[in-house]
Amino acid sequence: MDSAAIDRFEASRCRLASLAYRLLGSAADAEDAVQDTFLRWQAADRERVEVPEAWLTKVVTNLCLDRLRSARARHERAAGAWLPEPLLEGDPMLGPADTFEQRESVSLAVLTLMERLSPVERAAYVLREAFAYPHAEIAGILDISESASQQHVHRARRRVVAERRGGDEVDPASARRIVEEFLAAAVSGRTERLVEMLTADVTAVSDGAGLARRLLRYTTRERVASYVRAGFKPTEAKRRLAGGSPAFHIALVNGSPAVLAVIEDRVVGAVAFEVSDGKVASLRGIAAADRLARLSGAWRQHEPDAPAIAAW
Repeated sequence: MDSAAIDRFEASRCRLASLAYRLLGSAADAEDAVQDTFLRWQAADRERVEVPEAWLTKVVTNLCLDRLRSARARHERAAGAWLPEPLLEGDPMLGPADTFEQRESVSLAVLTLMERLSPVERAAYVLREAFAYPHAEIAGILDISESASQQHVHRARRRVVAERRGGDEVDPASARRIVEEFLAAAVSGRTERLVEMLTADVTAVSDGAGLARRLLRYTTRERVASYVRAGFKPTEAKRRLAGGSPAFHIALVNGSPAVLAVIEDRVVGAVAFEVSDGKVASLRGIAAADRLARLSGAWRQHEPDAPAIAAW
C-alpha cells in the first residue's frame, strides 16, 4: 500500500475508533474493528472508492454490527455480565464532544441503555446523534431506506430519553464536590449521610470486583448505601486482592465524575457516578482488569490531582 493510502486511513483512524467504541462499548473491540477496517482498506480496489471517508465509515460500522450480532456478544450481554469499558477524560476514543448529544452518547449510562436497542437502531442512533450524519448517508451506510433510518433513530432516541436517569448536564465542578463528599462519607462509615446523598430511585451496578459471573445490582437507598459502605471499608483481604493499598482519586470518566482506586500507576477499580439534582442517581463499579487496561494506560500518561484519599 502506498503512503498516500496509509495517510488517508490514518486521518480517519480516531473518528473510526470513536464510532466503533460507541457501537461496541469496548475499547479493545473497537481497536480490533478499526484494524480489520484497515486490512479491508489495504485489500480494496481503492481507485474505485469515490469517497474514502464514507467507505471506511461503512466498513467499520458493518464490522461492528457483525460483532454485535455474533453468538459470543449475544451470550455475554444476555448473561448480564457486561458493562461498558470506562475511558479517562481526554482519551481520543471518546471522540467528538462539542454538543450535549455527542457527550451524552458516550456516557456510561447511555452506552448501557443502548444495549437494549437492536444493532441497527444502535448504529443509526450513534451515526445521527454523535456524528450528525444525515439520514440519506445513514441509509447508505446501513443499506436501508432513508425513511427506515428516520424510524430507527426516532425509536432509539425515544427509548434512550424515556429510560435515561437524570438527563440534564451537570456542572463538572459541582458533580466533583458531591462525589468527594460521598467518598468521604463512604470511607468514614457515615451510612446515614450516604442515604441522604442518594436519590429516591438510585441504582448501583457492580462487577463484584471482577470476580462475579453476573453483575450485582442494588436498588433502594438503604441497600445502595450498605453496598457502598461495605465496598469502601478497608480490610487486609481487599488489599491483598487489589495488590496493595490504593489511593483514591476523583477523575472524569466518559464525561462523568468517578472515583479511581490507584496503586502506583495502575487503576485497580473505578466507580462512575451519575449526579442529578445535587444527589447521586446511579453508580457503576468496575474492577475487572480487562475493562480497566486502557484506562490504566491513559492514567500513566496523566498528571493527576492530589488524591482525595492518599492511603486506604
